[in-house]
Amino acid sequence: MLQKNSRINRIVPVIGFGTWALTGRACEEATESAIRIGYRHIDTAQIYGNEKEVGKAIKNAGVSRSDLFITTKIATDNLNAHRIKGSTMQSLRKLGVDYIDMLLIHWPVPQMDLEACIESMKLLKERGIVLHIGVSNFGPELFREAIGIGPVLNNQVKFSPYHHQMKNLDVAKENNKIITAYSPLEKGRIAGDTTLSEIGKRHHKSAAQVALRWLIQLGHVAVIPKAGHERHRIENFEIFDFELNNSEIKVIGELDKSKITI
Repeated sequence: MLQKNSRINRIVPVIGFGTWALTGRACEEATESAIRIGYRHIDTAQIYGNEKEVGKAIKNAGVSRSDLFITTKIATDNLNAHRIKGSTMQSLRKLGVDYIDMLLIHWPVPQMDLEACIESMKLLKERGIVLHIGVSNFGPELFREAIGIGPVLNNQVKFSPYHHQMKNLDVAKENNKIITAYSPLEKGRIAGDTTLSEIGKRHHKSAAQVALRWLIQLGHVAVIPKAGHERHRIENFEIFDFELNNSEIKVIGELDKSKITI
């Protein structure tokens, strides 16, 4: 069974804390709380406007930097081979760290020169400024193309029982890469799902915990749920003491197909 802070490919902790839409003091407090609970994978982005607050939380939590896995993402305005280095150095300063564990292209845009961007990110990796590079919101074919260009490890995409990413997951498994699932709880909608709740009762778990467990049991998947309240942060982290059986995994995989995007 997966253990707390289990890592995919021995690199990425399978559960992380997402900070999208958290700003100011609320972001700082929530992130510090998450680290104290046990989260070691922290996800932010340039466009979130909260890298500075995340950095303060990291400092205040008092956890060794080497124990943390920090992800940030390049804003679309900076997706130019000549701007990537400068914007990444700004992220470093805001976060107050010497390196970033994972640097992602946040969104693919038509004017982006994918090869040039990845080459610039590779240079940052070679200098030790970032340890790993990846992409976000890429479809499976573009994900495959990015992997062919350079050492792309990860594709961060929306992935939940209502919004599947099986084709992207296939690409990840074929190439020993990782999918990071954002919005895995559908902004709270998952909590009221009767099917997930029924499965949860068998394990003395909530619908949200079942959804997160389903995702990580698919393999090659990390999850980064956001939680504004500490009780939800604790609940989301307590998914390592039970396991879904094959029948339950199948039922969840067929859940509400009308809401699923392949």
